Amino acid sequence: MELSRDFARTQLLIFKPFVSSCSLERTRKAQARLGSLMASSYKSNCKYEKKNIDDIECALITPLDIISKGVILYLHGGGYTCGDLKYARGFATVLASKCSMRVLAPAYRLAPEHPFPAALDDALATYKYLLENGSSPSDIVLCGESAGGGLCYTLCLKLKQEKLPLPAGIIAISPWSDLTLSGKTLEENKHLDPTLEKERLEYYANCYVHGSPENFSDAELDKSLKSNPLISPVFGDLSSMPPSIIFAGSDEILLDDSRILQERLAAAGTRCQLIVTEGMWHVYPLFCLKEYASDFDRMNAFLRTVLPPPERLRWMRLDNAAKIYPAARSRRWVNLFRLSATLTEDVDKEVLKSALDVTVRRFPSIAVRIKTGFFWYYLEEIPNAPEIMDERSYPLSRIGFEKLQKCAFRVIVYKKRIAVEFFHSITDGNGGLVFLKTLLAEYIQQKYNVEIPATDGVLDRLEPPSERELEDSFQRTCGSVSASRRGKTAYKISGTPESDSFLTNTAFIMSAAEIKARAKEIGVTANTFLASAVMLAIINIQKERGIRESRMKPVKLLLPVNLRKMFGSESLRNFVLYAMPGVDPRLGEYSFEEICKSVHHQMGLMATPKEMQKMITTNVKSERIFAVKILPLFIKNAVMKAVFNTVGEKTSCLSLSNLGPVKVPDQMAPFIERMDFVLGIQATRHHNCGIITYGDTLVFNSIRNIREPILERHLYAVLRDLGVHVKVESNQR
Repeated sequence: MELSRDFARTQLLIFKPFVSSCSLERTRKAQARLGSLMASSYKSNCKYEKKNIDDIECALITPLDIISKGVILYLHGGGYTCGDLKYARGFATVLASKCSMRVLAPAYRLAPEHPFPAALDDALATYKYLLENGSSPSDIVLCGESAGGGLCYTLCLKLKQEKLPLPAGIIAISPWSDLTLSGKTLEENKHLDPTLEKERLEYYANCYVHGSPENFSDAELDKSLKSNPLISPVFGDLSSMPPSIIFAGSDEILLDDSRILQERLAAAGTRCQLIVTEGMWHVYPLFCLKEYASDFDRMNAFLRTVLPPPERLRWMRLDNAAKIYPAARSRRWVNLFRLSATLTEDVDKEVLKSALDVTVRRFPSIAVRIKTGFFWYYLEEIPNAPEIMDERSYPLSRIGFEKLQKCAFRVIVYKKRIAVEFFHSITDGNGGLVFLKTLLAEYIQQKYNVEIPATDGVLDRLEPPSERELEDSFQRTCGSVSASRRGKTAYKISGTPESDSFLTNTAFIMSAAEIKARAKEIGVTANTFLASAVMLAIINIQKERGIRESRMKPVKLLLPVNLRKMFGSESLRNFVLYAMPGVDPRLGEYSFEEICKSVHHQMGLMATPKEMQKMITTNVKSERIFAVKILPLFIKNAVMKAVFNTVGEKTSCLSLSNLGPVKVPDQMAPFIERMDFVLGIQATRHHNCGIITYGDTLVFNSIRNIREPILERHLYAVLRDLGVHVKVESNQR
């Protein structure tokens, strides 16, 4: 709700006569509608929880982009006579959204049914609730407007009486701090203020102090009662009060309530800043006027001065699998992969930016940058989400190391598609998929106001990450028996390198049900079926190139094995190793079924907990050698790069990574048409392949950095000969 100042003033002046003559019942209903209107523009940015504290109805509003562990206790205005939970939720939602903090908003009891000290007692009860439920006084800030602003100060006076700790600060908006109505501006500004009249304030004061709107017969006693510091805080001992910031308008009749309160706070030695905005009226910040958006910047600046500083950015060591990637990178190669979702409508970049701001706070091991230490690289959490990028002519364009030092992932939009590209040091395809699904859930929730539950790999965006999500599961799983790293050199598909680093991606789109049925006929999984098709294509490439059978090279594929279920891990970092099934064409002709059976049995032998643990142990033990630990990073880099270049990729033709069927909550499914997984090319091999399934659509993405589509052509021929129906898309130029 963003109004202009002139429009708002005009509307207030039109309605002022009607408001002044309204019954209390009608005024209460109008305030409830106003609260609903205030909340409506910001409700998609927040999560609500209804609470009952000592029979007081309260709303706990949590912003989706929460950045502070502090909490605002918001005490609404309304002359102590108006304001139910709907009204309280209104500006509380604005505060939560604008300040990125939790806000607790009680609907305290109202006069004349519940006169003084009912409102004060309820405010005290909610403050005690915060203290008893984990909030430190230094994490609590009071905020209120009009009567609620005065109530902030009377609450602090009550806390002093009861020797309870005071909050960290007070944000008061046009606080009604003197119910005796002695301020000169009640008369001076009566023709300027478009919101309030002195007679209405007298009515409210009588309701609150006496339980009746009628004037009290004894004027002296009336003034004495209304001068009670727990009713009119300007008459109290304001020493040792928390720091304050007060907002007021120059045209409001209660301007002196703010001025005198600020003067007495200053005289008592309390830090207090008064901001009087020229030409403005009572509680004008509640209107969220576009000309005064900077008032919320001032509130946030005040919050930063009174609340404890945020925790330092989290940092983590690279997991065992991640260490090789920054060491082995080169000018032409950085190990990236892409996950993307094609939606049913064009992407709203503004909403996506808001969703990304929320999501990155949930993933402190993925929303990171790469930092260089003396002995190892490490990950450091980024303070803000990266800017959203537009698509280029090809996916997975190189990220320079200087950019990885700022952010190790990027979000890219093209029409209906949202893509996230990850540097492999921060996560694997499975962790990346959780990030993407959680981002999509947040986007859909904000864009379409659809509540997305935290199921099927979507994480609760407001839940803090668990330590299990952040662990290096390789270290926990390390055993005592190591495996050999030896292996024969596999066939390398050669071709003409692209001169400008262009990457050609070809998507083979198939029916998942058809692939599954064809695989079942042979007695293997869909993954084995597709891996065998790639192997047969590579054998056919060697034949086409006239290589004699006796001189053919082994055909081996790196097939990633997700270790999470195998070892009970919840890590969102890398926790994948590879099985490397293969066939040797020198042994003679292979039928497709024969390759399928061979791969099936090899995977059965390789992808077991004991075999995987042996490989983990080999890698982790190398890292734990004391002599290796104390080597400076530049020496480690040289050694790891030499080892990687010698044996890292020569033992396989390419990687074929299959993330399998993607499940999302039922509420998300109607908004997503398709998903893609593109695995970046290897350092010395020219191809890599990624597979993902959404619904019945299986997408096999093959990427290359050479001009000739030799693998794609032969793979298509194999699939066609097997009777598989394939649709092909490509960015080939």
